[in-house]
Amino acid sequence: MVVDIHTHAPLGWLAAEYHAGVRPGTELRLDFTFEAHWEALSPQVDRMVVLDMARGAENQNDGIAAYAAEHPEKVVGFMSVDPMHPGALAEMERAHALGLRGLKLGPIYQNFHPLDGRAMAVYGKAQELGLPLLIHQGTTFPRLAPLKYADPLQLEEVAFAFPELRIVIAHLGHPWMAETFVLIRKHPHLYADVSALYYRPWQLYNGLVLACEYGVEEKLLFGSDWPFTTPADSVAELRRINRFTEGTALPRVPEEAIEAIIGRDGLAVLGID
Repeated sequence: MVVDIHTHAPLGWLAAEYHAGVRPGTELRLDFTFEAHWEALSPQVDRMVVLDMARGAENQNDGIAAYAAEHPEKVVGFMSVDPMHPGALAEMERAHALGLRGLKLGPIYQNFHPLDGRAMAVYGKAQELGLPLLIHQGTTFPRLAPLKYADPLQLEEVAFAFPELRIVIAHLGHPWMAETFVLIRKHPHLYADVSALYYRPWQLYNGLVLACEYGVEEKLLFGSDWPFTTPADSVAELRRINRFTEGTALPRVPEEAIEAIIGRDGLAVLGID
């Protein structure tokens, strides 16, 4: 079974910034539809989470809810709100009533400090509604995305304030992987996903070795970050990650740890049946 907890809805306002960072020659289409999302991913995964990133009052909560309702056997929709928008908490209530099962935020994209009081109110509402939070707490390439908001360690205050809130740090919090691992080791409801890392294979290899050394490999969840990568490619590259150790004394990532990441039911871990 493959459960992909990190796939994107049509990118909307972020598409231009993403396009600017795509490597030349990459055939990446960001103007896709929900139908294209289904056609690409439904053959590759057993279940998948669909994510958005809100700006102001702009979001795709209705579209994601409709998509999830159309394919309830595979699609799980997460809402997004802009914590700086005065209607954020009301929108969370509304989106929850539509059937959306989690929350996606990205402080570095949405331009808010993760410990701003308005953001803390959003985390509190998520805990109240039983919504797990998937948060992009790590770097990105758009020039105007402020790195001062990206350090994963800032989430420790959130974990202290909302101990029942389940939080997934996207992309292992790269490049701050060590910070991510010490954080998820301490807090029982903090996790990280491995999405969008295999095309930096040396970084991913070192990250997985470090995760095993800290004993947190069981808190790593599978995600692809589609459309930037695919689940099939992500699985294949995870299984090749030990190629760096061939003929060396470098430590191997245990095969059973790799297979456990690929086969882990991230939805069950997050309390979503």
